[in-house]
Amino acid sequence: MKRWLPFLKSDATVAVIRLSGVIGTQGRSALNDATLAPVIEKAFAKGKPVAVALEINSPGGSPVQSSLIGARIRRLAEEKDVPVLAFVEDVAASGGYWLAAAADEIYADPSSVVGSIGVISASFGAHELIKNYGIERRVYTAGKSKSTLDPFRPEKEEDVARLKVLLEDIHTNFIDHVKDRRGAKLPEDIDIFTGEFWLARRAIELGLIDGIGHLKPMLKDRFGDKVQLKRYGVKKGLLSRFGMQLVQEATHSIEERAAYARFGI
Repeated sequence: MKRWLPFLKSDATVAVIRLSGVIGTQGRSALNDATLAPVIEKAFAKGKPVAVALEINSPGGSPVQSSLIGARIRRLAEEKDVPVLAFVEDVAASGGYWLAAAADEIYADPSSVVGSIGVISASFGAHELIKNYGIERRVYTAGKSKSTLDPFRPEKEEDVARLKVLLEDIHTNFIDHVKDRRGAKLPEDIDIFTGEFWLARRAIELGLIDGIGHLKPMLKDRFGDKVQLKRYGVKKGLLSRFGMQLVQEATHSIEERAAYARFGI
């Protein structure tokens, strides 16, 4: 009734966006800008929220998708003049921390894992395996670097050197983002950009987060006991809702589990 009567003050509304899972374009549950764009846009636009809260539980993933999602959140926050608060659950590491840093303030559980400000590229080498089985690898390219880091051929020093340059450039972008968002909160005498990760209390000391706290009680404390939480998230498809997963989804689940396992969770 209140929203139809302009002379009555409405309870504050906070839009809550859930960002849970590996960041990338593969898998139905992966976080990416294309999937999240309508969710994020609606959260900032609908019902004039007094704030937007991010529920984050991500071990990271694609640096590009992390950047795109984070940039969209910042653009809308500035356009709508709406503060953004991030609440970390199990982990906000690597790309997950990139998303958290898009918020104006970051809070976590005492046992939350935070950080891992670094970049990783993992592959495999199978050239000895296929050689033992008498398999010959045949690759034809136009362009001498087209078969860079082919896992079925012996590793080349120049390929590894080229990859390391790319990783360093991405790492620099990540560092710039964190410095831009966290600014003077970061220590000057400690290198926090090594890829190391910490629990929440140490992360506070390092300026990576702002405090210990859980979403609902903190929002009530800030906006009143009657604050309304409006949740926004990606809707699962019919097959997902009934638990009928395809082979691709099963593979993605294994990869996602491995990503979380890196942080002991």
